[in-house]
Amino acid sequence: MLLREIMTSSVVTASPRTPLRRIAELMRDRNVGSVVIEKGARPVGIITDRDLAIGVLAGAGDPGDPAERCATSPVVTGEEDMPLEEAAALMVSHRIRRLPVLDADRLVGIVTLDDIAVRTGNLEVAQQMTADVARAAFPDFYFHQRGG
Repeated sequence: MLLREIMTSSVVTASPRTPLRRIAELMRDRNVGSVVIEKGARPVGIITDRDLAIGVLAGAGDPGDPAERCATSPVVTGEEDMPLEEAAALMVSHRIRRLPVLDADRLVGIVTLDDIAVRTGNLEVAQQMTADVARAAFPDFYFHQRGG
């Protein structure tokens, strides 16, 4: 299975100068957990709901700050003709739950762990990927505090 077969093609995007408050409004209004920051049609960063919560609300950020101050950059991306297994390995190795999808340098979609579960019909794959991402992102917590 290729990414083009499971990706969501309607990606919520914003420019690097978009205020963080507007990014949060986009997430709320479009019911998404991330916004891809792009210049032209090329992704230059990504902001997640967690980035806003930790970096702005619990941190020293200001809702009026531009998106580029809070965005994760460079953004890890996949190609639309990438096999799902390769994309899954890329997501796990980079500890990410969302992967913008490109055709050359142009943003054409996004794949999330939820997409993988729903569109492949394989809940076990998605659960394993989620566990792998969590283990990679929080090794001390996962192995020591949880006794895993």
